[in-house]
Parts: sequence; C-alpha cells; structure tokens
Amino acid sequence: MYYVTKRIEISAAHRLSLDYESKCTNLHGHNWIITVYCRAAELNANGMVTDFTDIKRTVMGSLDHACLNDVVPFNPTAENLARWICDNIPNCYRVDIRESEGNTASYEVD
Repeated sequence: MYYVTKRIEISAAHRLSLDYESKCTNLHGHNWIITVYCRAAELNANGMVTDFTDIKRTVMGSLDHACLNDVVPFNPTAENLARWICDNIPNCYRVDIRESEGNTASYEVD
C-alpha cells in the first residue's frame, strides 16, 4: 500500500447553525490546518497515489478565503468539512481539520 499526506493551511469564515446558544452562531473565522491522507494499492500512470497539486487545488480552490456557508450545502462544522474534503479527493481515506489550537476534528472512511 502506498500513502501520501498533504498539510494545507487556509483562512475561512463560517457561522454554525446550532440547537443551543453559542457564540459560534455568529460569523467568525479560523486559520484552519487541514491534513489529507490518501492511499492506493497501485500507483497511477504518473507513479502517484494522488497528485499533491490536485489535493491543494480541491481544498484551497474551494475553501480558502471563503465564507464556508456560501460554499457547502450543509452546516460547516469541522466534522462535516472533513467528510466533504475526503469525499472530493481521489483515494482519500482520512482528513484531520484543526480549527484552532486544541480543537481538531477527523473523518476516516471505514
């Protein structure tokens, strides 16, 4: 099995829709650190699991310097964003999103 990992930092804002009172329902931003993990039993024709540039383009092109509520059709929690990123990158099996120091959410394909 072959593995690649790509770490990306983006700046983005969001507001959460919650069923309890929270300051996170107000528009606010983070410097998110996103780590994408991909794997493949066989390399592609270029000798890669997934091109690092494609990973960067998917994440930064969609999410960097954006209001995430305008980009994704769901409540943009770190958990939901981790799954969305994983679903949109070939061979991705795990995504970690650090929203702030001490707060990290992960999604991993079973």
